[in-house]
Order: sequence, then C-alpha cells, then structure tokens
Amino acid sequence: MAEDEDAEDAEDAEGEEKGADDEDDEEGAPRKSGKGKLLIIIGVALLLVIGGAAAAYFTGLLDPLIEMAGGGGGEEGDEQPVDLGEAIFFDLPELLVNLNTTGRKSVFLKIRISLELRNPDDVPTIEDMMPRIIDNFQVYLRELRIDDLKGSAGMYRLRQELLTRVATAAAPAKVSDVLFKEMLIQ
Repeated sequence: MAEDEDAEDAEDAEGEEKGADDEDDEEGAPRKSGKGKLLIIIGVALLLVIGGAAAAYFTGLLDPLIEMAGGGGGEEGDEQPVDLGEAIFFDLPELLVNLNTTGRKSVFLKIRISLELRNPDDVPTIEDMMPRIIDNFQVYLRELRIDDLKGSAGMYRLRQELLTRVATAAAPAKVSDVLFKEMLIQ
C-alpha cells in the first residue's frame, strides 16, 4: 500500500508539473503568436509598400516626380527653349473610336486633337504623314478601357502615349505637345 500511495503521489506530482507546464504554454503561446502575428503584419505592410512603389514606377506614374527631383534631366537643357508666341498648332481630324469593353454595350470615344509644332516648316511633313499618325492613334485608342481615361493621371498618360506615337510617325518633324481640344466618352 505504501507503494500505491507513493505511485499516486508521483502521478499527482507529475500531473501538477504538467499542469504548470500547460499554464506556461497557454500564457507563453499568445506571446509567441503575438510576436509572429506582428512580424507577419509588418512583412505584409512592407510588401504592399514596396509593391505599390514598384508598380507606380513601372506604369510611369512616378516619372514626373523623378524628373522634378532630378532637376528636369539633361535632355531639356540641351534643347533650345520654345517661344510659345511663335508656336504652330496643327489640327488633326476628329477621331471616333470604339473603346475596349468586356460587356455587350459599346462605348465610344470622340476626340479632337491639336499638335504643337516647333517649326512652321514641319507642317508639310505632318500633312504627308497624316495617314500613319491617324493609324497609330486609332490602334492605340481602340485598346483603351474607360478606366484608363479616368482622372488627370489617365489624361497625362494618354497625352504622353499619343505624343510618343506622333513623334515616331512624323520622325523628322518635331512635335512638342499634344493638346486635347475635345474629348467625349459615350
């Protein structure tokens, strides 16, 4: 019997020790998981910030900020300043395109554009290249979605894309800007 009592006492002592360990685990576990959760939250936040910055850089949203921080870049310093009093504006014909939509309903974009030229001698070159300029604009505009045109950032990207396309199409002529005279989405 003494052995039975000793065995029961030993089991009780082990149970108390396990119970004490269980309480430590229960109190310690939230602390460990709290630290783990905090690290996960910080990691996700850093990932979102870095991912957002990378997306903004690659989509071109940070280009104006980068140019401003860099002092405007070396290219602009090499060019002669354009006197706006002598600027030549060349009106393109009105464009009407069907925007890219996923639904059955068609959405149209009606746009009137004017090109700002640096030299009056470039007008014949622009007239000769008009079919290529219109084609480049049509192909690009038909791939746009309504969301691409929202806000000032959308308008800025559209202006930059059209300027790039017209500069490529009318290569010897220098086009300094694309100006929107009218834009209607219906």
